[in-house]
Amino acid sequence: MNIGFLGLGNMGGPMALNLVKVGHRLHVYDLSAASVAHLVEAGASAASSPAALAQSDVEVIVTMLPAAAHVKAVYLGDDGLLAHVHPSVLLIDSSTIDPQSAREVAAAARQHGNPMLDAPVSGGTGGAAAGTLTFMVGGETTDFTRAQPILAAMGKNIVHCGGSGNGQAAKVANNMLLGISMIGVAEAMSLGVALGVDPKVLAGIINTSSGRCWSSDTYNPFPGVMDNVPAARGYSGGFGSDLMLKDLGLASEAARQIRQPVILGALAQQLYQSFSLQGHGSLDFSAIIDLYRKGD
Repeated sequence: MNIGFLGLGNMGGPMALNLVKVGHRLHVYDLSAASVAHLVEAGASAASSPAALAQSDVEVIVTMLPAAAHVKAVYLGDDGLLAHVHPSVLLIDSSTIDPQSAREVAAAARQHGNPMLDAPVSGGTGGAAAGTLTFMVGGETTDFTRAQPILAAMGKNIVHCGGSGNGQAAKVANNMLLGISMIGVAEAMSLGVALGVDPKVLAGIINTSSGRCWSSDTYNPFPGVMDNVPAARGYSGGFGSDLMLKDLGLASEAARQIRQPVILGALAQQLYQSFSLQGHGSLDFSAIIDLYRKGD
């Protein structure tokens, strides 16, 4: 299948590479010449602009962009995708943006004659490289069915969440909970250790008791408790605190638009904002535990 892919960053690059590996003919574009060159070396062809990509003989276009402003510019701009793409080409946006923006862009695409899905992902850069991402997909059922074989080349779990924007809604709700739970585990681990409990013993108790959660049993933030997690390597790599702050902001804004209280979500946003202002935004989000361990 001829597929266009726009956005070859830390997530988009490995996702596009997996499409090439299973035999799709890929046309790619990114502002980074080095990122494009890496995909061309793997067998993709380069497009000179989003417009050129849209005008190529593609059946599907996938985008993976940093924020809603970039998504709107790429799709809705005067020289963007919708100004040049052929009707009936399936559009899949895997960026993480707010649900309302996703619905606005999808509505514009439908007016142009293009089906569109919002398909944000979970699984991080490791999942992108391994092709084990979870896709949370919003859009029409027929379009979801059409997209499944493409998404299956990049992910392991592909879930239809309902209409346009619902993929983004599921993503922001999940990531809000992740941020809250990581702060909870950081507080609990720090308290127990400060009271004299060995961190590995405490983690073992939590992970076999009612406090068990992914932030504790798979991604524990306390150094020395687990191998192969950011806490074991100075909180490098992983999912950056600034990215978590972005997602918490999306959740808070979405909640504001529908007057839905997210009290713990807003508090988590403030804690990560404070952490970022201290200069730690590039550290993995589990490094939030340092707010509680300054005296160690």
